[in-house]
Order: sequence, then C-alpha cells, then structure tokens
Amino acid sequence: MADPKLLTLSGSLRKGSYNRMLLALAAEAFGPATVTEGDLDLPLYNGDLEEAEGVPEKVQHLVQQIKDADAIVVGAPEYNKGITGVLKNALDWVSRVPGWPLKDRPTVVVSASAGRTGGETAQFMTLSCLTQHQARLIPGTAVLIAGAMNAFDEDGRLKDETSQKLLTKRMEKLRAEVV
Repeated sequence: MADPKLLTLSGSLRKGSYNRMLLALAAEAFGPATVTEGDLDLPLYNGDLEEAEGVPEKVQHLVQQIKDADAIVVGAPEYNKGITGVLKNALDWVSRVPGWPLKDRPTVVVSASAGRTGGETAQFMTLSCLTQHQARLIPGTAVLIAGAMNAFDEDGRLKDETSQKLLTKRMEKLRAEVV
C-alpha cells in the first residue's frame, strides 16, 4: 500500500490547542502517511435544519474525509469533565449520514487536558460515542496528557519521554492495522 491516509479530528477548534499539538505528534509517530485534518467547525445539529436543507456541505465533506481515511486519530479534550460540544456535535452530524461512515474504521483516541487526569472522562465518553458509530477502536494503554499547559515544550514536543513512548506505541499499533 502507498502511504496510508490518516485523518485527525480535534475536539477543540482553537488553532493552538493542546490536542492539535498532540495530534501532530501522533501523525508524526504514525509514520509516512497522507495526513488530513478534519474540520469540526460545523453548525449545531438541528433536525429542523436537516429536514429543511439536508446535511450541510461541510458535514458531507467531513464524512467523505472519514470514508477516504485508512485510519483515524481523535484528539478528545476535556471540558468540564466531559466530551466537548464540538466533538459531540460532529459525531451527531456524522450519524445522520446513511451508511455509518465510521464503521470498521481503525481509530485511536488521545487526550490532552489542563486537568490532572489528562482528559480521562472525555476520552471515556468519546470512546462510548465511537462505539455507537461502530468504529474499530484499537485497544491499548490510554494516552492522557495531564497538565497540558506544561506538558509541551516551545516546539510543541512532549517533555515527558514516557508519554511520547506511549503515544508512539499507540500509533504504531494503529499503523499495523492498515499497512
């Protein structure tokens, strides 16, 4: 197989988010690939909007990115001990497209959070949502980066060698699923 297609999805819209930094490191650890970042800046799901106008073009584009991906890595930040509205909204929209786009798609979830648990609750909730989508969740030790504001150096690299090794191991496992 030529370079696999890796799709990254960040539950944070902020350009400088810790989860985007973590996803960049995950993509690097995944190895040679065509990497695409999905855009989760979508309108709020509204059944009336869907009925009147259909599935928005931005959602259709995201669904096509999911279908084209060989593997997916999700950055699941934790807001107030839960999944972000951005990520949940995207998953809700994706569920409205026939054919279960995430079904059987090899997927890993990683989290970086300012809190001391590194986003553990949000990661658990994200995994639960992805289970409903029938994504093929790749098992392994959870990548949870606590105190994210201090976890990355000025170049966006993880300061903690153990965390980097854990991330690398998860991405190697994801890569093994597709090559």
